[in-house]
Amino acid sequence: MDFSLKDHQKLIRDTVRQFMETEVRPLVKELEREEKFPLEIIKKLGEMGCCGMLVPDEWGGPGLDTVSYVLMLEEVARVYTAMSTALGVTNSAVQAPLAEFGTEAQKQKYLKRLASGEILGSFCLTEAAAGSDAAGIQTTAVRSPDCHSERSPRSEESAFSYVLNGAKTWVTNGSHAGVYIVFAKTDPAAGGKGITAFLVEPSFKGFKIGRHEDKMGQRSSPSVEILLNNCEVPAENRLGEEGQGLKIALSALDGGRIGIAAQAVGLAQGALDDSIKYAKQRKAFGKSIGEFQAIQWMLADMQTEIEAARGLTYYAAWLKDSGKSMGSAASKAKLYASEMANRVAYKAVQIHGSLGYSRETDVERMYRDARVITIYEGTSEVQRTIIARDLLR
Repeated sequence: MDFSLKDHQKLIRDTVRQFMETEVRPLVKELEREEKFPLEIIKKLGEMGCCGMLVPDEWGGPGLDTVSYVLMLEEVARVYTAMSTALGVTNSAVQAPLAEFGTEAQKQKYLKRLASGEILGSFCLTEAAAGSDAAGIQTTAVRSPDCHSERSPRSEESAFSYVLNGAKTWVTNGSHAGVYIVFAKTDPAAGGKGITAFLVEPSFKGFKIGRHEDKMGQRSSPSVEILLNNCEVPAENRLGEEGQGLKIALSALDGGRIGIAAQAVGLAQGALDDSIKYAKQRKAFGKSIGEFQAIQWMLADMQTEIEAARGLTYYAAWLKDSGKSMGSAASKAKLYASEMANRVAYKAVQIHGSLGYSRETDVERMYRDARVITIYEGTSEVQRTIIARDLLR
């Protein structure tokens, strides 16, 4: 099996790497310190095609392959993980289901703007009492007579809209998004089969941004609460059919796990790069610490684990591009890469010693940023369950 990168993939990798090194790295400490969302930088990446990489050109995207998308996220995360999280959500969790399940009108209205980076998207599934158990969400959507007669919804739905009530938590991009995919129960008695997806704009009546999470890491990537208080959503903004919401959510998460794995690989590569540089510079007992076997072995383990995770990630991306069944490949990549990133970041701090515990270093930030990667888009425990079910099927 040939995993050699094609010319266009190398160009994407190198272009994004140069942009991140010259345009972003000098600003990372300031963005982190001020917890400032790098919206303008993301818009520049959007101009480069990074905000809608998988979207076909007919809808404003470059229509690239998943491997190219993985390379982009890896290079972004190598310098600034928080930025890769914002890009991953809008690219995968929002645009992928919109492209697959959206109507022509929905794609025309939202997908083109998302793909260009004009607006960002948010994915609203998690609730205070429903994380891994997606079917346990409590947000409701009830049909109501449509008071927006000037709209032109799908013919059979012209007489009603939906009223949403509930609260979503840990919404990435939540304070800056232009459209939100919100999951709510249209038939609470049906459990997971009663969940429906909706495209919600922040201007809709009854929509409100709640509290911001005070997070351990990725502090410039805002995670917010979304409050829906009799939020009015026109019928034409329903994504897919009623009861299809859980299917849409799980398909978005399945593909999104490849992106999370790429993010983990990028973060770990950045931590290794910094560790190699420091090991060459730092002197102890009359020689560089890189000359000590203890440090050499840590660096060797870090590199080996990164390459293993990269291989799993590229393989899952290749399966997706080839139209082959991914099975649990995305879960394997996400599981191993996310846990690997935590081990590598730990070793990076250890190599830097007391300096690694200082916020003056990037490895301190990486150590904090890595921790959540084993949690979002499905915890490590959920990934192990998926892998085991695939084995036992």
